[in-house]
Amino acid sequence: MSYPHDLMKDFADAVSRYPDRPAITHNGRTITYTELHAWTRTIARRLGPRPGVVGVMASRSPATVAGLLGTLAAGGTYVPINPAHPWPRRRALMAASGCTTVIATEPAATARPGKSAESTQPAEPGVRLVDLPNLPNLDEAADTPETDAVVAGDDPAYILFTSGSTGAPKPVVTPRRAITTATRALRDLFDLTPADRVLQFASLNWDTCFEEILPTLTTGATLVFHDHAHSGSFHRVLRMIGAERITVLDLPSAFWHELVRHLVDERATLPACVRLVVIGGEAVSPARLADWRALGSDGIRLVNTYGCTETTLITHAIDLHGPLAAGGVGERVPIGRPLPHVRQHLGEEGELLVGGPSLALGYRGLPEATAERFVELGGERYFRTGDRVSQAVDGVLAYEGRLDHELKIRGIRVDPGEVEAQISGHPRVGAVAVAGVTVADHTTLAAYIVPGPPAADDPTLATDVRDYLRDRVPCHLVPSRITVVPELVYTASGKVDRAGSHRRYASATV
Repeated sequence: MSYPHDLMKDFADAVSRYPDRPAITHNGRTITYTELHAWTRTIARRLGPRPGVVGVMASRSPATVAGLLGTLAAGGTYVPINPAHPWPRRRALMAASGCTTVIATEPAATARPGKSAESTQPAEPGVRLVDLPNLPNLDEAADTPETDAVVAGDDPAYILFTSGSTGAPKPVVTPRRAITTATRALRDLFDLTPADRVLQFASLNWDTCFEEILPTLTTGATLVFHDHAHSGSFHRVLRMIGAERITVLDLPSAFWHELVRHLVDERATLPACVRLVVIGGEAVSPARLADWRALGSDGIRLVNTYGCTETTLITHAIDLHGPLAAGGVGERVPIGRPLPHVRQHLGEEGELLVGGPSLALGYRGLPEATAERFVELGGERYFRTGDRVSQAVDGVLAYEGRLDHELKIRGIRVDPGEVEAQISGHPRVGAVAVAGVTVADHTTLAAYIVPGPPAADDPTLATDVRDYLRDRVPCHLVPSRITVVPELVYTASGKVDRAGSHRRYASATV
């Protein structure tokens, strides 16, 4: 391939050095590096060279990882599509990304021979549907020629979506140079070795999963899938971590908060095999950090991280506790310093701007939105994060809030305007305001709706709106609370006051 530093070369190097080591385990079943490489080559051959934008039905299984690697090996652009999302949402993501091929994955690492993956909806006209091949026979795969396409650093590697105020998600196009650069930086940040076993915990539809998958599989370490990771029981999770000898956990801050509460209540600690816990996505609670430090976890690195989809995975990090931590923490838990490949600039009102080789290309098909958020300073390109930060004397940054109305729900950026636009599509809604509500150590959405004239006295409106949303958007965009109110609060300039509406009706019955 023409781009000499591409991450697929790093994966091939890991395969050549550790052919018989476990690349992935799934509920105890192992796939070696040789087997994963053969699977990847088979998928790339089936896709053909330069297949364009490839949607992969992303389930929690090694099949999704194989689809990702196979797409990249073929020179395509990977787009994860959550099969659990409502069909209108999936169709919208496919259209916005320019998807020309869809890989239908099986729910497990290997499917029964001769069985094709089932699709709950037909492909759109003009979209090619490709069944994911089973884990191939190695004797047959040995005869499969290498199919890695010639790629350039600016070629798109994947497209993910962020929330947009118009009601439509914005497709972020990340080039191969950016994900390769970020992957190499995270291998160093995490100090990964082939002996590590990294839990696959993040949703395979969001970029955090790449922090788990790509550094692991370009190091020669093992990526661990296990159903108990998502069982909803901390007792099961902790037993699984010990039994699978997990060394690295990458967790949303909100989940980590709850885990710390559990450990404190049970007077327990993480299994001794864990050496690194990476957290991020939302602000860290100083109270939970104090609890963590009191657990006797001095030997475990606790690393807080920051990054945006548009800047590719993690751009800032700091060790909050453990063998590499230095100094105390004030009222706000810091997000750290920029990683070596990252350039930063603090703009007006303390806005953090991020530059360097890990920037996305922009928003596909949205030149105005791209020009608004990706700007040039001194001849270099930067992304306006919209996050306000403060900088300490030692250079460490602390998060101080948003310059706009964006929220983090389960670690995912959400523009309340997108939720409002979706709710406004309901025929019996006259007006709506959506606000973020802090519950314990995490944020949820609350919607306040004013019925239109035909529904003024409709007692089922809130329930109907919730059902309406569930048929159209992913669950993180469905407010946990929907309240019918007589009117909204407005600012002096006539705009809806989201915070004011929440304050007025916060105690109303749902």
